[in-house]
Amino acid sequence: MQPDYVYRFPILLLFSCFSMGVGKGWRYGLFFLVILLTACTDVWNNPYPEADSGKNILYNAFVERPKHLDPVQSYSSNEITFTAQIYQPPLQYHYLKRPFTLIPQTALSMPVVRYYNANDEQLPANAASAEIHYSVYEISIKPGILYQPHPAFAKDVQANLLYHALTVQDTQSVYKLSDFEHSGTRELVAADYIYQIKRLAHPRLHSPIYGLMADYLVGLRELADTLRKVDRQMPADDFLDLREFSLSGVELVDDYTYRIRIKGKYPQFMYWLAMPFFAPVPWEVDRFFSQSGLAERNLTLDWYPVGTGPYMLTQNDPNRIMVLERNPNFAGEFYPYEGMPEDEERGLLRDAGRPLPLIDKVVFSRERESIPRWNKFLQGYYDASGIGSDSFDQAVQITGQGEAIVTDDMAAQGIRLETAVAPSTYYMGFNMLDPIVGGRTQQERASARKLRQAISIAVDYEEYISIFANGRGIPAQGPIPPGIEGYREGLAGLNPTVYEWREDRPQRKSIELARALLAEAGYPRGVDRKTGKPLVLYFDVTARSADDKSILDWMRKQFRKLNIQLVVRSTDYNRFQDKIRKGNAQIFEWGWNADYPDPENFLFLLYGPQRKVGNNGENAANYDNAEYNQLFEQMKNMEPGPQRARIIDRMVAILREDAPWLWGFHPLDFALYHAWYENVKPNRLGYNNIKYWRIDPVLREQKRREWNEPVLWPIGTAFAVLGIFLAPAWFAYRRRELSQSLSGRAT
Repeated sequence: MQPDYVYRFPILLLFSCFSMGVGKGWRYGLFFLVILLTACTDVWNNPYPEADSGKNILYNAFVERPKHLDPVQSYSSNEITFTAQIYQPPLQYHYLKRPFTLIPQTALSMPVVRYYNANDEQLPANAASAEIHYSVYEISIKPGILYQPHPAFAKDVQANLLYHALTVQDTQSVYKLSDFEHSGTRELVAADYIYQIKRLAHPRLHSPIYGLMADYLVGLRELADTLRKVDRQMPADDFLDLREFSLSGVELVDDYTYRIRIKGKYPQFMYWLAMPFFAPVPWEVDRFFSQSGLAERNLTLDWYPVGTGPYMLTQNDPNRIMVLERNPNFAGEFYPYEGMPEDEERGLLRDAGRPLPLIDKVVFSRERESIPRWNKFLQGYYDASGIGSDSFDQAVQITGQGEAIVTDDMAAQGIRLETAVAPSTYYMGFNMLDPIVGGRTQQERASARKLRQAISIAVDYEEYISIFANGRGIPAQGPIPPGIEGYREGLAGLNPTVYEWREDRPQRKSIELARALLAEAGYPRGVDRKTGKPLVLYFDVTARSADDKSILDWMRKQFRKLNIQLVVRSTDYNRFQDKIRKGNAQIFEWGWNADYPDPENFLFLLYGPQRKVGNNGENAANYDNAEYNQLFEQMKNMEPGPQRARIIDRMVAILREDAPWLWGFHPLDFALYHAWYENVKPNRLGYNNIKYWRIDPVLREQKRREWNEPVLWPIGTAFAVLGIFLAPAWFAYRRRELSQSLSGRAT
């Protein structure tokens, strides 16, 4: 698509030439023509520097700016896109194997797990959970791994750290990390992992997993209590050096080995060792960023992460652009040699054995609106794209067998489609601390439950998926998505609160039944029986673009079925998170992507002790049901099997009846990739995938020029018209000049 300034320019040129007069206008016109013809060698609408043309750079877009890049605080999918490329926890997921398989990353091998009873006697690996008093995970890391270059590691000739005693004068001229003249590095050691684990209990940080980990990791809660007491006695800007405090549940064995002690048996802990929460943070970096004057310039670990991974964040302007560049100190990891049987046929093993990463630089540009994002993808300026509902028909067609493929136009451009069922759930949550939708007394809670059930029936997610997601979703019957233990197909998975089983499929209950439930809740025809006033509910969402206005209008319409007035309160994502944390939302929308392939990772989102308010956990609905909590505690440490499955089924049944969420839907991921973008295999559990991807920059540059060739005929036409209009005036001007010259000679 050509930018319209290409066509406007000749018209503006005509007017400017006339306004300057004939003589000057003609000369300036010729000058501009020369400039235009010279510029024809470049792509005029290229949003990137010409110097980057043909380079091994991946171009992507992001919508929401990340709030946290500190691995102890970050827990959102828009943040892990960056942190997973920078930080290296000991484990990672195999890029190609399915089902998802954990493999070592910085670890030498998979951790050894030993079980012990209350007398510190080691138990066999098959010991019953009730016998296991604690589990010990021993992790050995590879020697020789280096951190990215950073001023926190810079030393003088006497090996003293250069930038750990900065004065006010030292920081006055510092606005970005590159303003520090020197940088350094050092080897990754086991103590760095221990230091990060201690940071989970740091009183000045708010780790979203602290509450959960404090229930498992021996001594973490006690460490948090100690640190809080010490912190109260310290000046606010003093450095709290965690090396001076012990954590009984973590033991340093040697420079490359450490042990973690977990209460009881918690098989899911192995998955946590693949998440940035358990990546290393060196004390030098923590000390460096704690210095006075740096935070005011956004020089913090939350803004500029420091790791050993394949990339480092070199530019962080989250309102405009974020840039990852190859870490020059990264080495020793290679593209996998094996995968699934179909991977070789799809070309996913062509780079087997090649050193990683395969891409030198990643440029993320912020695009709030979907139309410019889509157009830039079609022009080749973004290498991949999601598919909005407004562009779905342009991009995708459904075959007679129900298979989704790209349209002929997309195929002609070499664009391909990748699809996958996401281990995710999108939902609307009710704040159970709210007196209307949650209730405080027993009577209020009973009324609020019927209100939530009525709304659950009224909000037609089948219609939502059809209209706004082009069928790319599965209506949720509970919190657990497909592919995760506890998800049930067909009648066995039916949510009887919202659906009936008719004609061999689930069908949403009638709106009349929803209205009857609403009346039982105390709001006949949407009017509060106690006050006689219409029922008004408040829906908190993240700031929306104009593209999403229709979605919000649709949601209001769903509530109007019950004669409920829905007031939408829109805010930016960071403010939205703050409202949820403080319990200031009534109804909200959110989603959850699996951290690991276990139902515990979804069911803990409604576990009472994990509530947001007071505990800063991940239970955003602040739901707290005693029976559910007891079953969760029983289920969480069990190995998969029939008994665990029965407990999960009962937990899901409780949730369906209580309806703390509108269960929403499980999305189907559709993404488009240009022909030059290779080695892509969807993986929503392993986020550190950029190192495996490959770009063909030569093909991309060729296609960009082909698709963005400037259209010059309007300019030629404009100059022809200009010549026709100016020729008589030019000849008249020359005759007058000649006449004056002859007259002067005669004199």
